[in-house]
Amino acid sequence: MSSVKRKIVAIGGGECGRMTENGQREPYETAAFDGEIIMLTGKEKPHFLLLAHAQITNGAEAERGYFETMRRIYGDLYGCECRHLESAALFGDPAKIDGYLSWADIIYVGGGDTVAMMGLWRRTGFDRKLRESWEDGKVMCGVSAGATCWFALGNTDAPGFKEKEVNKLVGLGFIDAYFSPHCQCDWKRDSEISSLKHINKVGLSVSNCSAVEIVGDGYRIIKSAPADGGSEPYVLRTFFKNGKMFEEELPETEDLKSLDDLLTMK
Repeated sequence: MSSVKRKIVAIGGGECGRMTENGQREPYETAAFDGEIIMLTGKEKPHFLLLAHAQITNGAEAERGYFETMRRIYGDLYGCECRHLESAALFGDPAKIDGYLSWADIIYVGGGDTVAMMGLWRRTGFDRKLRESWEDGKVMCGVSAGATCWFALGNTDAPGFKEKEVNKLVGLGFIDAYFSPHCQCDWKRDSEISSLKHINKVGLSVSNCSAVEIVGDGYRIIKSAPADGGSEPYVLRTFFKNGKMFEEELPETEDLKSLDDLLTMK
């Protein structure tokens, strides 16, 4: 059996210091997660690869802008060598794609349109390459769409999903759970509960400034401080059994806890 530990850091949301359309810079709320992602590589200055493919509906310029934001963090703050693999490249030379993935220690997926991104990955076979990278022990991580994608199912605000009783986006299935980012949004909780009534899986509702870290057969919850000093970040574990809803808030911990306990409906 392989001794390689598979690693995922799924961030529910939070600002990363991006530049807004009016030229103002948003606060930087995700430092706790970025530091943990670096640590998980076991390297002082790991190679950072951004996949901004959830920006595909906004065009190549949006992907490049996302990369510049993340390069300021991982390159300027942490000293990592940074690259990004544009969505258009997935239709090109397979050797180039393999080279980027092989080079990377961190594969970070940005936020945006989860539905469009998953469609792109499945059309190009990139979903299979990501699984190979995960199995090789690279740190797979991301925020919002870039967190939802690693799970079997997810909740999304995409048209055609948000208004349904069962809001169910099919992800990569690395982790057998239902993941919902930005769960502090008013409509989210109703959507999650309505959906979970029809889904035989544990739901993980993750607010902005919260993340679920999964390493091998363990997990832990990480939190950061909201810049506006607002409501406390949180992660809820929810499932239905025999028509009854079970729910608990998961505490932030230093040590890993059993992933099997997290995902089992008990």
